[in-house]
Amino acid sequence: MRTILSSLFIVFIFSASISFGQTTYRFLDVDMSARAAALGGSFVTNNDDVDVLFYNPAGMSFLEKNPISFSFVKHLMDINLFSLAFSTEFADIGRFGTAIKYINYGTFDKADEFGNRTGEFGAGELAFILGYTNEFSENFYYGANAKVIYSSIADESSSAVGVDLGINYEIPKQKLNLAAAVLNLGTQLSSYIDTKEDLPLDVTMGISKRLENLPVRLSLDFHQLNKDRDELYQHLKGFTIGAEFYLSEVFTLRFGYDNEARSDLKVGSSSGIAGFNGGLGVKISEYVFNYGYSSMGSIGAMHRIGLATSI
Repeated sequence: MRTILSSLFIVFIFSASISFGQTTYRFLDVDMSARAAALGGSFVTNNDDVDVLFYNPAGMSFLEKNPISFSFVKHLMDINLFSLAFSTEFADIGRFGTAIKYINYGTFDKADEFGNRTGEFGAGELAFILGYTNEFSENFYYGANAKVIYSSIADESSSAVGVDLGINYEIPKQKLNLAAAVLNLGTQLSSYIDTKEDLPLDVTMGISKRLENLPVRLSLDFHQLNKDRDELYQHLKGFTIGAEFYLSEVFTLRFGYDNEARSDLKVGSSSGIAGFNGGLGVKISEYVFNYGYSSMGSIGAMHRIGLATSI
């Protein structure tokens, strides 16, 4: 236990020494998993879903067989995201995972300097991820991702490389997990303009517990611990809470809350239900269908669907 607490403390100190600057590739921050989004993004401690690759590569250590997952996100207007994740284990080496995350911003009118329409152009971004995880000691797991990122607007493009690092500690008797992850450490290789921008670094810590006498798993995450805040206690502002209710072997109900999203999406004096999330999971035979809803207040809402199985 002391080992994991020491590791979490090191991650926190590391995060406090890094400040947010001008960032690019913000699509990396968008929750791809319908299940994770329904839980408000509280997913760093997950241990039974291949989509954990996007949140904490150490969580892949708990996976079995060869899980695969496809996700689709209907964002605002014509913006759509897609992802595909897969994981498999190699004997005596460890478990590997790979994923693709893509965002399409739609099409736009192209015009000359006089405002005359000359055609159309598109814009999109892509990230390819390769991850690895293994056991550090009993019930203590580590993981890392390497990622290549590409962005294009019309005939222009930019690229970057990055890594994710994560740890996950399990206390089986208490059905408790503690985890931490550092996402999007990296740099641009080429940029649209002369000045290179930072990747959207995110340091997250979390805890989750499956209750003893109730079919419920509760999760609490603290995101963006590296973000500049006026006061130390404000580092806890970016918290998310998730609750997963296992109503039967077939049906799961999920609810979540994102505190910082609610604050950021406030328009005037009203936030509506911004920051509140919900969803469900349905298991049919070897397939799991997930749906997630995320309110953005008066701006609109995001819908996510996912399909997962093992091959």
